[in-house]
Amino acid sequence: MTIQSFHPPVRTLMGPGPSTVNPRILEAMSRPTLGHLDPVFVTMMDEMKVMLRYAFNTNNELTMPVSAPGSAGMEMCFVNLVEPGDKVIVCQNGVFGGRMKENVERSGGSAVMVEDAWGTAVDPDKLRAALQANPDAKVVAFVHAETSTGAISDAKTIAALAHEHGCLVIADTVTSLAGSPLLVDEWELDAVYSGTQKCLSCVPGLSPVTFSKAAIERVTTRKSKVQSWFLDLNLILGYWGGGSKRAYHHTAPVNTLYALHEALVILQEEGLENSWARHQKNHNALRAGFEAMGLQFVVPEGERLPQLNAVSVPEGVDEAAVRSILLKEYNLEIGAGLGAMAGKIWRVGLMGYASSQTNVLFCLGALDAVLSSMRAPIISGVAVDAARAVYK
Repeated sequence: MTIQSFHPPVRTLMGPGPSTVNPRILEAMSRPTLGHLDPVFVTMMDEMKVMLRYAFNTNNELTMPVSAPGSAGMEMCFVNLVEPGDKVIVCQNGVFGGRMKENVERSGGSAVMVEDAWGTAVDPDKLRAALQANPDAKVVAFVHAETSTGAISDAKTIAALAHEHGCLVIADTVTSLAGSPLLVDEWELDAVYSGTQKCLSCVPGLSPVTFSKAAIERVTTRKSKVQSWFLDLNLILGYWGGGSKRAYHHTAPVNTLYALHEALVILQEEGLENSWARHQKNHNALRAGFEAMGLQFVVPEGERLPQLNAVSVPEGVDEAAVRSILLKEYNLEIGAGLGAMAGKIWRVGLMGYASSQTNVLFCLGALDAVLSSMRAPIISGVAVDAARAVYK
């Protein structure tokens, strides 16, 4: 058998990620590959760090992309800040808080769980009680934007509580970066990780991170070695640190970093606040269409992510069959529920380049048509007009 070149279909990606990649970013990836220690490439690395500080709203010197997806950014934060025996308070209100717990335990720490119902924000009162009950805790970890449910939590309040009790703060901002207000310095977040494939509309495979001075001090004064050689910040600083002379650590994914550079240029051109406002406006229109159709949001108003919309599947509808038809007949991808919400919800992403009026109207029209053909208990033919009314 002779295997031919792979040519993927053109999809509209409106699931929980990856999002549709901006064509400018795809073009950037096709540019000539340089050596990862080439002085021209090093200059681009420095520009990327400046633009990432803008995206994170921080002046942290240690702000860079990890050469691996968001899960590696998460692991970097935990393996560097958690030592064997450390107690870490983990706030869980969805799938990704559970992954934080795994990282704490694999780093030799013990996790104290603060659990909230999936589809709700982290409850600061529960966190306060956990901090009071565990005065020896070293770190508080939470998910700012829970991708599995579409809920956003109050990062500023959570961080303030953690610092009142002498804890460092680890925050997952994989889905919030560039899509929702994120103020790393103002909120005093110590170790923050994200991903490139959500609201930056870049290709998957990189994890932007930023670390405060307090976090770096914790790393450089550890009693034990960081368990991961690849993710040890003490080593990576030699490559991503300041100055033109860089020590070899690993072969960076050069062309993927071109893509992130272009994504950050695009964000800079639009303006961070404008990006937040665009995501919110398109969410408002999508919400109007869903509600006119009769679909119910899972997350209470005021706790919803504009870029990740979780709605309940109508009674009697095979949610997987709907997604399959959308993919096969419309080349449209939306997401399924995870964990306890599997089979019960759809997750519709409006992230980055995919967050547009065109996509909102297309998604509503396609979903209306598929559900109507299944005789689902919805109100047909009103969703698109309801969304259009928001744009007018």
